[in-house]
Amino acid sequence: MSNTFPSEYLDTIKVRARFPSLDIKDNGVNRIYLDNPGGTQICQSSLDQIQNYLLRNNANSGGTFRTSLDTDAVLLETRLAMSEFLNAETEREIVFGQNMTSLTFAISHSLTQWIQPEHEIIVTRLDHDANIAPWLQLSDETGAKIRWIDFDPRDCTLNLESFEKLLTNKTKLVAVGYASNSVGTINPVKKIAAMAHSVGALVFVDAVQYAPHAPTDVQAIGADFLVCSPYKFFGPHQGVLWAKYELLDSLPAYKVRPAENKPPHKFETGTQSHEGQAGTLGALEHIAWVGSEFGHDYASQFSAMSNRRLHLHCGMAAIQAYEQKLSTHLIEGLLKTSGVRIWGITDTNRLSERVPTVSFTVDGCQPRDIAKILADENIFVWDGHHYAIEIINQLGLTETGGMIRVGPAHYNTVEELDRLLEVLSERIETI
Repeated sequence: MSNTFPSEYLDTIKVRARFPSLDIKDNGVNRIYLDNPGGTQICQSSLDQIQNYLLRNNANSGGTFRTSLDTDAVLLETRLAMSEFLNAETEREIVFGQNMTSLTFAISHSLTQWIQPEHEIIVTRLDHDANIAPWLQLSDETGAKIRWIDFDPRDCTLNLESFEKLLTNKTKLVAVGYASNSVGTINPVKKIAAMAHSVGALVFVDAVQYAPHAPTDVQAIGADFLVCSPYKFFGPHQGVLWAKYELLDSLPAYKVRPAENKPPHKFETGTQSHEGQAGTLGALEHIAWVGSEFGHDYASQFSAMSNRRLHLHCGMAAIQAYEQKLSTHLIEGLLKTSGVRIWGITDTNRLSERVPTVSFTVDGCQPRDIAKILADENIFVWDGHHYAIEIINQLGLTETGGMIRVGPAHYNTVEELDRLLEVLSERIETI
């Protein structure tokens, strides 16, 4: 499979060689993984770390014997690497958990002692329900009012004017996605955080869909909490919470009595998935490899960073540049396909405002039928509401089955996108 784009982006042949699942064929037909917004394929370095941990270090933490000491070392190294990936000030600001949803519910539960009935919580209709439902529950438990930020259905961007009007001294929490898992919109979270902080509100950012596609810098964003999911960037099923240390230290944690009382461990309920954290380290090793191989041109953007932290951020910058080229190709191809409507930003001059997650509908066709047609050709895409039910409701797509979602990653190629577009063009007229 050729590398269509110039070498200044990245070499997809080298990248694809690091993902063993990309070689799998079904009945002699290659798999085309465009379901990445729901979870990417796992890289070999992540698999190696998981296997090595389970074979050589498998034990609980806190002991005096070799495997337990080695376990503690792996967990600490993963925490350090994750703090560098997010540019946190310290590894003590990193909390691991089963998934982003569980961690968000845990924080929302901890905030019940801080939120009062007279307070207000702002959420957006552009978010995954995992960054809405926990705050609706917090509202139910405390009596605080929920306020909604709407979005423009023409390009699926947030209405910041309405957000500014919602902000008052009653606002105590603003929950916003960094990027939409449904339509790909990147929200101006730094601006939103500054606006929220001007009235003394905390800011919770869901970066699950953003972190796999661009460098993430929690210090630059200025939020108070941020969550992401390593299984969305080439690792195993894990969730990660970053929060300012003073917040983690002051918030109550729901835990067993012998557990540590200081962050981050007080929020890591019970025995963690040690092999999952080891696999997360392997995924970050892959991103650092991308940075060392293809990220040299981006180093000037991260002049205050060095060593692995620098490689991680250069790696994500290289991935971002390559994926923007894929986005251009995909969006332009879909716009030329009869009956297709893309929901979200379609102007290829505005790619800095979106991730490569692209959702569309086809006139007169059910999204599930389109997904099945593509699946018959071993092209994997998602259909439905993608847990972004507010978006689907606002766009009037609930009764018609939601949208088809295509999400290329840095191991996908133009040829794979062309195959998707070819099948769509050939088969739409037969439905």
